[in-house]
Amino acid sequence: MNPFDKRTARVLFTVLLFVLVLAFAWLARKTLTIFVFAMLFAYLLEPVITRVQNWTHRSRGLAIAIVYLALAGALFAVGLAAGPRIASEGRKLTQALPEVYQKITTGNIAMQLGQQRGWSYETQARVKGFLASHRDTVLQLANAIATRLAQFATEAGWFVLIPILAVFFLKDKSRFSKALQATIDGRRERTLLRGILSDMDEMLSHFVRAQLTLALISWVIYTAVLTLLRVPYSFALGAIGGMLEFIPVVGPLIAAVIILGIAFTMNYPHMLLVLLFLGSWRVVQDYVISPRILGEKAELHPLAAIFGILVGGEVGGVVGVYLAIPVMSGIRILWHRWQTYKEAEEPPTVRPELVA
Repeated sequence: MNPFDKRTARVLFTVLLFVLVLAFAWLARKTLTIFVFAMLFAYLLEPVITRVQNWTHRSRGLAIAIVYLALAGALFAVGLAAGPRIASEGRKLTQALPEVYQKITTGNIAMQLGQQRGWSYETQARVKGFLASHRDTVLQLANAIATRLAQFATEAGWFVLIPILAVFFLKDKSRFSKALQATIDGRRERTLLRGILSDMDEMLSHFVRAQLTLALISWVIYTAVLTLLRVPYSFALGAIGGMLEFIPVVGPLIAAVIILGIAFTMNYPHMLLVLLFLGSWRVVQDYVISPRILGEKAELHPLAAIFGILVGGEVGGVVGVYLAIPVMSGIRILWHRWQTYKEAEEPPTVRPELVA
């Protein structure tokens, strides 16, 4: 009996094709990342452009141009209103960080903060010794963060292409979908692909708009409350908190650590109030606001989200972290659709008692 029948050959071909696709994705990951971000940007603007097109009764190209001009004007207005304050505080914070870093690695910050907060000399010496003994760990962590940020900064120029490429997705998305479906011959396979594309389209459009809404809400809340509490660099910290909201589970934790760390090292006197605010806001955001906005379309179990974020960070750095959740949600959709397809392919079982 020949072990390589049609079914075996089909399975081997599928595995080989999957491996080749993964290899291609790895080799072209930078280009693919730009195209993925362009697609996400297109999903963000899709509802607005469709509404403008229906309202003006003009071509889709004109609707895209109108929305792009309106978006540029809105960003310019926001930049004029909050940009100078954020840039100024960010510059001051950047200038202050090297000195703080030096104090942490030498342990001298323990003596400074201890004197200002009334610590005993023994406590100051103990904290200083702990920081000094873990200097290598602090250095490695700081170098790793600096390397990732430098890598992201060097590749930031590529992101200028995102709004340009998004125009093609916005203009010809339906044509791309029909062309992809036309490559499939079988009716059942074409139905499977159509279902996958429909689920992906719904998940991505909902996910992008929901994440942007959550980030904007967090940005406003962080900035307003931290300014009200007179936390140093409140505008810069609010912008950082809003950006990190794009990373589920891990992002808000990193934002809280940064805010508390900056407030502590700058000798902010009301640390307990900041801690209470961060904890309360996390509860409200995770259990009240986020479920209403995000829903279940792109929601993942926290363990799956953390796994995806860690893998994304290893594979794609900062960009991989941001794309981890939609990729994991996409894998879930593929698996669910494939399982449904295979179940429909299996013949129904007949119970023996019914045959008898």
